[in-house]
Amino acid sequence: MNSDGKFSINGFIDHHIEFSFEASGVVKTATIRADKRDHLGHPLDYKILNLAIKKCINAGYKHIVIEGALGQRYIGAALSDPDVKIEVHGTPGNNLGAFLNGATIEVFGNAQDLTGNTMNSGKIIVHGNAGDVTGLAARSGIILIKGNSGYRTGIHMKEFAGLKPAIVVGGGVKDYLGEYMAGGTVLVLGIGMDERVVSGANIGAGMHGGTIFIRGRLNPNQLGSGAVIKEKTENDLVQLEALIREYEAAFGVEVPRDWEDYTKVVPHTHRPFHGHYDPTLI
Repeated sequence: MNSDGKFSINGFIDHHIEFSFEASGVVKTATIRADKRDHLGHPLDYKILNLAIKKCINAGYKHIVIEGALGQRYIGAALSDPDVKIEVHGTPGNNLGAFLNGATIEVFGNAQDLTGNTMNSGKIIVHGNAGDVTGLAARSGIILIKGNSGYRTGIHMKEFAGLKPAIVVGGGVKDYLGEYMAGGTVLVLGIGMDERVVSGANIGAGMHGGTIFIRGRLNPNQLGSGAVIKEKTENDLVQLEALIREYEAAFGVEVPRDWEDYTKVVPHTHRPFHGHYDPTLI
């Protein structure tokens, strides 16, 4: 902070970025405006915005508010302080929360592709829709999408040493839900979908771990290679209840517990490609 009350780091003021700061009790909030453009009409560079976020956190600000996001990528990437929360107003770019490791990101708008890419822990909340490849290779943490998510949601999710990622989508999803999934849980609630099919084709194609729950209409021919439908257990209902409560708390809505409408999809085997590539094993 400069003596004139302005926040100046590496000349960011010259890069059309504005800051404001306030403190309420022990919580210090930094607000960053990201919607200004340069004389050529270019939006604020994503590298500058992300460096500004980290500078604010290093200066002791745990609550970061970004106003007017214009597609800047990698917002919140690799943040590891669980006390840090980032609010994003506007539309963040691809790789929101990539490699996230404990912080919370809440988007009051839509997210684009690769939200939560390889996240390790933490929480991402999106009050609109998400693009494609949401939760790619996530290892833990939770992603909550109020609306819809695009193609390949939950692709290659995994779990390790008791850590399990989870994705909850309030609306529907496109093709290849949970493709190559190796662990964790994806829950698609189908809210507002009525009689429409909640998911696209090839659900769980190549999955060899984890669980997919889909509420609403599901046709067996939508399943991908290696995925099968199984009966739900009591433990499944406990897990569903916990995830639904997270969703309701994030968005202030009520989700039906019509458990008969929830379908469980799991892998047929943990080795779906056994013998496919080594001719000596056929």
